[in-house]
Amino acid sequence: MIFQHLIDLATTCAKNGIKEAILSPGSRCAPISLAFIRHPDIHCRTIPDERSAGFIALGMAQQLEKPVVLVCTSGSAALNYSPAVAEAFFQQVPLLVLTADRPPEWIDQWDGQTIRQDQMYGKNVKGSFQFPDDAIHPDKAWHAQRICNEAIALSKSHPMGPVHINIPIREPFYPGAEEIFDFTPTKDTLDVTPGIASLKEDALIKIKNQLVLFRKILIVPGQQKPDPEIKSLLVKLVENDKAVVVTDTISNLTFRDAIIHHDFFVQGASVTQELEPDLIISFGKSIISKSLKLFLRKSKAAHWHLQVHGYVPDPYQRLSKIIPVGSAYFLQFLMKEGNVLAPEFKNSWHQTDHKIRKKLPEFFKMTDFGEFKALEIILPSIPKNSRIHLANSMAVRYVNFLGMTTEDQEIICNRGTSGIDGSNSTAVGCTFTTKDPVILITGDMAFFYDRNAFWHQYNMPNLRIIVLNNHGGGIFRIIDGPSFLPESKEYFETFQKLEASQLAAEMGFEYFQINKADSLLNRLESFYHQSMKPKILEIVSENETNARVLKIIRQSLKEYLAD
Repeated sequence: MIFQHLIDLATTCAKNGIKEAILSPGSRCAPISLAFIRHPDIHCRTIPDERSAGFIALGMAQQLEKPVVLVCTSGSAALNYSPAVAEAFFQQVPLLVLTADRPPEWIDQWDGQTIRQDQMYGKNVKGSFQFPDDAIHPDKAWHAQRICNEAIALSKSHPMGPVHINIPIREPFYPGAEEIFDFTPTKDTLDVTPGIASLKEDALIKIKNQLVLFRKILIVPGQQKPDPEIKSLLVKLVENDKAVVVTDTISNLTFRDAIIHHDFFVQGASVTQELEPDLIISFGKSIISKSLKLFLRKSKAAHWHLQVHGYVPDPYQRLSKIIPVGSAYFLQFLMKEGNVLAPEFKNSWHQTDHKIRKKLPEFFKMTDFGEFKALEIILPSIPKNSRIHLANSMAVRYVNFLGMTTEDQEIICNRGTSGIDGSNSTAVGCTFTTKDPVILITGDMAFFYDRNAFWHQYNMPNLRIIVLNNHGGGIFRIIDGPSFLPESKEYFETFQKLEASQLAAEMGFEYFQINKADSLLNRLESFYHQSMKPKILEIVSENETNARVLKIIRQSLKEYLAD
């Protein structure tokens, strides 16, 4: 076999437990694609648009928590993976990116579909490998298998992430009609055995002595997957007055006594004495709330971050201690050794949040219908066991303002790079891993930007899409800078006339359009019902109305809290 080392790529992946591959058509990558297509233990799908393909693989890997393979041809096709690769890196999602390439002697020789692909994803991957251009010598065959094993192990080691293998391939690309692929198992895999991180006794004593100094502890979990054990520990910490817990929607850790409406009362530009913590404890990845980030940067609190491995950011500019343990381990320690909270600190957070929870529904009754009011109606209707995908820009912010508490649901948002690209595709990838409902809530700009997510042959009967169509980038009306500029409407909001009905017709989706509250309530009764096709619910509104409603609610709550 002229390319046995390429066939062995699929064999090695299968032996390492990888079961899913997303392929994009191409000639140079044909031997790689055929190896995965013909392997009995790997399920392959073909996605023509590489940018969508990258995010679809991301959406699958988010759910599977194991690498998904991406395969494409040489040249700009490989560059189109870049947004998804960067998102996977900062979101710590494992991908194995296999890009076909020209042999080294043909780089920079004006050969077709040829660019400089070695290290092409730069610092936005955990590792980048250059595959041998042939494996005639036994040492080269060994080296090829070693590279594949090492790349897979690297993608799975903590923190997980994307790894790139660039693969020069010589002609001929296609096997003869009589050739049979040899999937004989390769040599041993390179296994990564996770350990349980803990602290030595002297370190625990030191931390215990430091905890004595703090009586205003604020726990701020960042983005992560649902974790019942951690949620249970947070509930106990709050019940026993050991900490106040502030949860952004994407933390997947909301519960009854967590602070969920902080965006309405935490003022980023100033720090009130009653709310200011003396210790911030964080774990997970990023948070959404800019107000909370600015508030914590203005505080004088110490900041401890819990993380086993990897680089640690300093989003609050207060980082003073990195504790290399799992969050559950440390939260149990805090439960045992932490002080009882100062009553005024606890009461200030909880009483303010509870006031907003009680009053917010009343304010919505007095506002005009638009995106915000629509979501206030929609969120409680979403079925349990749903995977809820939120597009960036206003969709995720609206849900965070509303403080959605989840029950047997997972909230997913691409907050690694926080771009609008790939929201549709990530949700599509999710549908390939589950029969549970997958609900995508997106704005019109993100939705139409990623329309090629649906340009493939695979069924997605569990996909439900809610499009908030205000015919432009509505977020620029609530940002102080562009909202005051005369150029804002044309050059920032980028008005567009599209509606989702044409896309639904092209793709064969069920489609409904809504522009008032009573119609929305009626439509939601059947929107989540089982169907053979995906469904799109498009909510049409005006940017001016949406901006005014949000401003009115914010101002009304501010006045209410001031009374």
